[in-house]
Amino acid sequence: MRTRKAGRKPLVGFLQLLGPGLITGASDDDPSGIGTYSQVGSQFGYGLLWLALFTFPLMTAVQELCARIALETGVGLGASLRRKFPRWLVAIAILGLLAANTFNVGADLGAVAAAGSLLSRGAVQALWLVVPVALLIIVLQVFATYATIFKIFKWLTLALFAYVITAFFAHPPLLEVLRATIVPHVEFSKDFVMAVVAVLGTTISPYLFFWQASSEVDELAAAGATNPKAGRHGLRLSELRAARTDVLIGMAFSNLVMYFIILTSAAVLHAHGKTDVQTAAQAAAALAPLAGPFAFIVFSVGLIGAGLLAIPILTGSATYAIKEFLGLAGSLASKPQQRPTFYIILTLATVAGVVMNFMHIDPIRALFISAVINGVVAPPLLLLIVFLGRDPAIMKRYVSGRLSLALTALATVFMAVAAITMFATMFTGG
Repeated sequence: MRTRKAGRKPLVGFLQLLGPGLITGASDDDPSGIGTYSQVGSQFGYGLLWLALFTFPLMTAVQELCARIALETGVGLGASLRRKFPRWLVAIAILGLLAANTFNVGADLGAVAAAGSLLSRGAVQALWLVVPVALLIIVLQVFATYATIFKIFKWLTLALFAYVITAFFAHPPLLEVLRATIVPHVEFSKDFVMAVVAVLGTTISPYLFFWQASSEVDELAAAGATNPKAGRHGLRLSELRAARTDVLIGMAFSNLVMYFIILTSAAVLHAHGKTDVQTAAQAAAALAPLAGPFAFIVFSVGLIGAGLLAIPILTGSATYAIKEFLGLAGSLASKPQQRPTFYIILTLATVAGVVMNFMHIDPIRALFISAVINGVVAPPLLLLIVFLGRDPAIMKRYVSGRLSLALTALATVFMAVAAITMFATMFTGG
């Protein structure tokens, strides 16, 4: 568990103290998210920087709630939802998650392949790299141990610092950036509202809810603190404090990266009239002549690292959601020969993403559509999770307090209003 003391090496010790929260936060900045933030920055400049500050407490509260539910019950989110709500209602929520995840996995595989092609200066076509990347991820999930997988995930989070570094090549106007960070900018246009929904969807994503909860349960199982079938009773305060610290740092890291991607895209691309950049790969390519080749390389390497971190988490969250809903056993900690069904679902989730890349679906639209789907699916799912957190029969003395309830309710309402407004502007032509 994360309560053990750090080792002698500061960085290694620090990473040992962190767990699902850090990995969940880092995976939030997947290629789909990077593509969305790049598009937002290139199209609206610094206009949506304020969302990084606004979403930080909301996503922290949501992920803390998911972690708290898992730690108290000892089962994943899918199982907890199935126990409290009608099966058909939970099934609809999970189907929405699967639709969003399939788009996400396909778009992220394409983005990693595109980044690899960029680094080869076009010598290797992006489509040639899709299958090798997918095979690498499947081999990692099927044959590596649980401890090895999470160790790799933790080190891959460091790749995201590439986006923080890249921002310093842009030399943005500090006063304008500060004002845009603190003072919200709002436009009542279809493009702007859709951009807000996409940012919210890729920041407060449904797959993160399931991954956070399932990772907490896996850590408990690895420490022998829970029974996968019966769950557990009696959450210790030390466990909750460690999880909260982990979540807080993970979400802060996620929003920091989000902030700097929007900042870099605004300062380099929007400022030079490049407002049509819509993917992370396009953003990386556009950086080369404007911010120098080093920035281009750093951005591309960061994109590959982000994809290799996020894709297994996307497929993993989908697999956990399905198996928890169906009442099946299995986790990343179990061996393939023991739980073949779990790993078959996991592999099929990755294969679905590969197939999407060979169906000639526009990767530019796929990245953005996956974020918008997440933004539409999240509010009803969040509402169910908020009700879970307020149920004393499930949460005992760890029911959501006023602050948690206020923040999670605000996240639900704000995302719902944004999604409804988006549909309204689409139908009215606003």
